Amino acid sequence: MRPEEFVKGFHLEKEALLGLYFSSNPTTQVGETIRSLNLTEDQVTKLKSLLDGALTDMCYTILLGLDGEAQIGGVQEIYKIYDEGGNELTGREIEGYAWDYFQDKE
Repeated sequence: MRPEEFVKGFHLEKEALLGLYFSSNPTTQVGETIRSLNLTEDQVTKLKSLLDGALTDMCYTILLGLDGEAQIGGVQEIYKIYDEGGNELTGREIEGYAWDYFQDKE
């Protein structure tokens, strides 16, 4: 696995969670709660945008924190993460890919 694949995995998980939360047949507690609110289409759109932003912020912060570029729980340090093949995923490469997947809106 390369650092870009690692970051992309976070992005895919975020998108999958949003899909689960707003499914017509939700299988998560969050999804069931959203459905139970009986929101209008406009309200659903706004809520989805809000949750997308919150999940984006969380994923981006965690990824930068793992790469030593942000704090996690008030502590900023560099972590080393390896895949099963012994390839290091951290090492200051995650930050750029995290920007591309989570912040670059072009």
